[in-house]
Amino acid sequence: MAYTAQTQDIQLGPFTAVDPVVDRMRAIRSAWHPADGVAVFNRVYLTVTEEIGRAIESGSFADRRAAATLDVRFAQRYLEVVDAVAAGGRAPACWRPLFHYRRHPGVRPLQFALAGINAHIGHDLALAVVDTCRTLECAPADLEDEFDRVGDVLVLLEERIREELMPGPDLLEIADPLTHLLGCWSLDRARDGAWFAARSLWQLRRLPDLAEEFTERLDRSVGLVGRMLLTPLARP
Repeated sequence: MAYTAQTQDIQLGPFTAVDPVVDRMRAIRSAWHPADGVAVFNRVYLTVTEEIGRAIESGSFADRRAAATLDVRFAQRYLEVVDAVAAGGRAPACWRPLFHYRRHPGVRPLQFALAGINAHIGHDLALAVVDTCRTLECAPADLEDEFDRVGDVLVLLEERIREELMPGPDLLEIADPLTHLLGCWSLDRARDGAWFAARSLWQLRRLPDLAEEFTERLDRSVGLVGRMLLTPLARP
């Protein structure tokens, strides 16, 4: 059953709505080989979602309903891509490099993780904010605290991911190509871009043609960054 169909009946009010997306990502983790590039990102994202779920449950978010809704809508964007590709469809441009290079032996695990984060933050997060605004009948400004809190969790986990997936002492060498790639991408800049894109899309909601063009351009530009992040650095 496709993920979209599974989530139609989820009640987005309680924070427990996060549980089904966590269960789905755990199932993906069990089904895919750990070296698969999308599986690498899935492990990272599962950790993020579990951490946010615990934060919502513990009361770290002032508005638990808004936080849970944003988290679920955000996860749906990724899981719908997984289902579309599994059914023989084509991934959006922002996700296409990761799915195309997912088994390339010359791409390092940290690159896979960052390429997935780039696609999900750079493209999906903005659309998830708009989805959440429509669900809760609010404006992006009403979700800014939840957006910032989720972003803080992502920053902490990105630091942990870099520590866990760094290949070794050679990363400290300025000539190492991976050092250059890591320096070309910033989660903080991606978050800022996602917030700007979300507010722009909300302003364009009554101009569907312009909103569609904006979304397509966002998708392609994030995809170009993802392709750069997945430059093979080792011989197959």
